[in-house]
Amino acid sequence: MSALRHTLVSLLLSGLALPALAAPEYVTIAMEIDVNKPAADVWSKVGEYCDIAEWLKLDCQITSGDGGMGTVRVLAGGRVTEILIAQTELSYGYTQPAVTGQFYNLYHGFMEARPVSASTSKILYTLVLDVSDKPDQAAKDADIARRRASFENALKNMKAIAEAP
Repeated sequence: MSALRHTLVSLLLSGLALPALAAPEYVTIAMEIDVNKPAADVWSKVGEYCDIAEWLKLDCQITSGDGGMGTVRVLAGGRVTEILIAQTELSYGYTQPAVTGQFYNLYHGFMEARPVSASTSKILYTLVLDVSDKPDQAAKDADIARRRASFENALKNMKAIAEAP
């Protein structure tokens, strides 16, 4: 057996060759905000796939598709790609694809304008992702808090846009 092969076999047998992969730890971040407008009116103002540019304050470009299922949007100067994977009259869901060489956190987002009454609604925004790549609970909590703060701010922006005359 070659020296290199012997070393690799020894490392594998000792468990030192590769770090153990953490089991997935999926978290759900559910948020909502009440809006003093009917759901259809809310959706007409904030529900297009690239309306995210206005309420999350980042650039958005459709790179594939027509705004329906399978449409691809690219955000933040090409840093983020998202694919529309679910759509109803007043909601949509999206995912971010795996990127070669990067941890895949199975990121999914879902946004909905839900009727509450004939003249009021709520916007619901839910994120689902795997935080098992974070080194400890404090880092996981910080990542969740950062995402929650960003999207709660986006919800406030959506409310303001939807309620504007």
